[in-house]
Parts: sequence; structure tokens; C-alpha cells
Amino acid sequence: MSVPAVILVGGEGTRLRPLTESIPKPMLPLLDRPLLSYTFDHLRSGGVDRAVLACGYLPTAIEEFFGDRYDGLALEYRTEPEPLGTGGGIRFAAGDIDRTFIALNGDSLREIDIRALLEFHRIRRAQATILLTRVDDPARYGLVRTDTRGRVTGFVEKPPPEEIDTDLINAGMYVLEPEVLERIPRGRPVSIEREIFPALVEEGTLYACPLPGYWLDVGTPASYLQAHLDLLRRSRSVQVDGSALLGRDTILLPPVTIAPGAEIGSGTTVGPFVHVGHDARIGDRASLRLSAVLPSSELPADTRLARAIVAPGIGALHP
Repeated sequence: MSVPAVILVGGEGTRLRPLTESIPKPMLPLLDRPLLSYTFDHLRSGGVDRAVLACGYLPTAIEEFFGDRYDGLALEYRTEPEPLGTGGGIRFAAGDIDRTFIALNGDSLREIDIRALLEFHRIRRAQATILLTRVDDPARYGLVRTDTRGRVTGFVEKPPPEEIDTDLINAGMYVLEPEVLERIPRGRPVSIEREIFPALVEEGTLYACPLPGYWLDVGTPASYLQAHLDLLRRSRSVQVDGSALLGRDTILLPPVTIAPGAEIGSGTTVGPFVHVGHDARIGDRASLRLSAVLPSSELPADTRLARAIVAPGIGALHP
């Protein structure tokens, strides 16, 4: 059974500045594809047939790139008149949705079984279900405590070490019944996590489902670089587009991807774990590893970089 989704993409991405000063975070390139396209792929794999985007910051860039359809996924756009928070944004964008739907943050990468999440929600007849994911450092996030059936019993925001009794955190994806929308006040910012979910906990209708699979919050330059490295790790190969130009004595150490129109100078070493975006220029005798060179960036000759993001008009960032 297909379900609709509401994707929250209205944030300004302040923690990712200066990368997001002229581009919305969901449109940041990740291996030469917008970050948001990975979310679309994930939703399509889980049976989502319609996505409504709750936009805010630089919304035109998203709509002009994707249009009204992405690989069979129908897309709609609703721009908030002011920032409305997670709950307010969901209610504003949900509009005419009158059946079970998914709501999620648009700035994370996820590879979990959406159908399993929906089945968990259905079997428990929940009003809302939170996707949980395991992390190495739960102190950075809000913990979700549950009973043996997955019913949420409470939340702990950024707990001190002595209060950490689980490594499961809120992964920013929810299954919601349309009745939840009626609980969200109109016309003002509302946090679904802080204002709506606690009331559902009291009623015993909020559940949380831990599922295995990759998850990464792409909210900082460090995690943005990590997203590149994680995707490169899966290929373990050297991929060079036929239109890219490689200089004499260029050394490529896998995993490496070089996009269309890129130019690599002579005597340059690229890799391991490097992506060079389309139309990027790397000067002679440069050396790069564990780095992402974004589209149309330029890197001077004799540059040595490790664990860096290179962006046009910005240069090298070392998160």
C-alpha cells in the first residue's frame, strides 16, 4: 500500500554555513547529486508515491531543480509564511492528507526498511510512531525510552552520562495518523517533539520502532564530509567520467569518483576517499585524500589537503 510523505526542508542550515549561504541545505551536492535526491530514493523504495515539501529558506531552488516529479514520485511544494517548527510545518504542508502518512526531516540520510516501520505502526494501532536509530554517542541527542512493546514512556534531552540507559535516539522520521494534525495549533511555530508527542505519551498512543540501517544527520560540515566518505566507501573503486581531463602522471587511489568536466593537473595524487565534482579544477602537483571537491571549485597547484571540503568562492574548509 502506498503512503504520502511530508518532508521538512525549510531550515536555513545555519550550522553548515558558509556552504548554505546561497543554497538550501537539501540541495547541497553529495557525489554530484542533491542531498534531497537520496531522501526521494529512500521514500520510493518504501512505497511512498507522493511527497509534499514544507519549504522555507530559498524554496525556488528546490522546485526549479526537481519540478513536480522525481522517478515516479509526485512532488508538491508549500512555502511557510514564517518558520513554523516541526509540528507547524507538518500541519501546514499536510493539507488534504487524510490517511496514514510519513513525516521526516529532509536533511538526514536513512536506509531503513520503511515498510517494516509502517507495519509496526499498523499492528500497534498507534497514533504516531517514531523511527529509532542506534548511535555511538547518545549524549548528543534526545533519548527515547519505551516499554517492551515499543510504547514510548518518556524522553530525555541530551542527558548527562549517568542518565544514559539506551543508545536509541529519535531519527527524525515519523508515521502519523491524520488525527495528529488536529492537535497541532495553526498559525504559530509548534515543535511536534516537545508539544505534541508528550500528550500522546500520556494517552499511551505514541510508539517508537528501532530498525537497523544506515543513518546520518547531515547538519554540520563534519557530517556533510562524512556523508561523502561513507558513500565512497561502498564503491571501493575508481570512477572517472569520460569527459574529465586527467593530467600527465596523475595518481588515483581508490575509492575515487571524478565527475563530468573535472580537470586534474599533472603530477597530482587524488585519493583515497576523494570525490571531485563536475567542472572542478585541481592544479598541478596537488595532493588530496579524505576530501570532497564540490562542483565548479578550484584548487591551486601544490595544495595538500586531507579531510577537507572545497567549495566554489569559499576554498577549503577543514571540519
